Amino acid sequence: MTLNVEQEYDRNLGLDYEEIARTVIAQVLEEEGCPYEAEVSLLLVCDKEIHKINLEYRGIDRPTDVLSFPQLLFERPGDFSWAEENEADSFNPDSGELLLGDIIISLDKVAEQADRYNHNRKREYAFLIAHSMLHLLGYDHMTDEEASHMEARQSAILDHLNIRR
Repeated sequence: MTLNVEQEYDRNLGLDYEEIARTVIAQVLEEEGCPYEAEVSLLLVCDKEIHKINLEYRGIDRPTDVLSFPQLLFERPGDFSWAEENEADSFNPDSGELLLGDIIISLDKVAEQADRYNHNRKREYAFLIAHSMLHLLGYDHMTDEEASHMEARQSAILDHLNIRR
């Protein structure tokens, strides 16, 4: 797996951002049965920067905790057969890895939400990585049923890593 991490905001939350992200991403890919090596990009920013991105790409004029920009459009969440059928658009021609997309996380929101939800910063950060990875794999939470399924997947991933509140 290739994880491209860019930290544009130098906020120290006492976490090894890359190690935690790598661990959570690997767990998501394993649990979802991804048959390929994969590539993900992770950008760590402040509230001001994610606010600008949220406004530009989603038309929402406020900061958010995490944004996901999938490279692939899954017909069904976690169904990797589409990638094989669209190989030219799905894989990095140099590495052969499946291009999943980009994750952008506000480190300010990690700290804020950890305090608000009364859990540690590692758990909040890992949760946001798991949540975003599921979006990159085609999951969504637009309906109650989708939200329930996605929440169950997130909880299972974090439980398997023993990352709890």
